[in-house]
Amino acid sequence: MTTEDIIYRIGYIRNRANLSARALSLTIGKTESYINRLEQKGFEPSLSVLLEIITACGSSPEEFFYRDITRYARDKKTLDFLDSLPAQRQEAIIALLSDVKA
Repeated sequence: MTTEDIIYRIGYIRNRANLSARALSLTIGKTESYINRLEQKGFEPSLSVLLEIITACGSSPEEFFYRDITRYARDKKTLDFLDSLPAQRQEAIIALLSDVKA
């Protein structure tokens, strides 16, 4: 993951959480200019600050670092459903999908 990816994702989860830069800054104990510089200049926050941002925006590290953050909720719902099925049904679905893909 690049610095640009991290910065994009911070903006994505902040906007999705409907938080202004100021509201986020107050929540994590940073200045509003810190958030603005972070999103505009693209510097990497420390891991602890990044985790605070993720939590303040109502996200999780799993979602934040998922290969496509915009698809995380749908993919997680699908995987949770598949996990709830017995192993035999999971294998049947995998076989069915493999046939469709081929």
